[in-house]
Amino acid sequence: MRKTLIIGYGNPIRGDDVIGPLAVERLVERGLPNDVEAIACHALTIELAAELADCERAIFIDAATGGKPGQVQIRLLVPAADPHSMLVHTLDPSGLLAWCRHLYGRAPEAYLLTLTGSYFGYADGELSPVVAAALGCLIDQVARLCESPGLGPSRASPVQDKS
Repeated sequence: MRKTLIIGYGNPIRGDDVIGPLAVERLVERGLPNDVEAIACHALTIELAAELADCERAIFIDAATGGKPGQVQIRLLVPAADPHSMLVHTLDPSGLLAWCRHLYGRAPEAYLLTLTGSYFGYADGELSPVVAAALGCLIDQVARLCESPGLGPSRASPVQDKS
């Protein structure tokens, strides 16, 4: 069983929404530990539940809206209460964790790291300046989390993702 799976997701033609896949690309270029695997995707789909079932920790990376552009946040996630209430075409991280637990009997410890964007219009793979400047901070936080034993409840609050 691999230790950590990083999943960066977002739309590559919607400005800052590309932050998840772009962060994964940069992490892979930087070099990942042997027990860490990374996946970049457009959206979270139920097929990823099998990948999650085979890891101890999952780190989701996504763009956020509604906050201060360039702000990086980390949240401890818990699976949603009922996977059947979730659409299976695309899911949020808590919904995907719920399906993982339902289908495979377990879900990994999971975190959501977000970087608040400022522009989500059409911009093929281009980040806004404030988000481009914060990308390194996001990548450093993901790398530290991969190397740590986890944040635990004292450093991150468990929440169901509502993004």
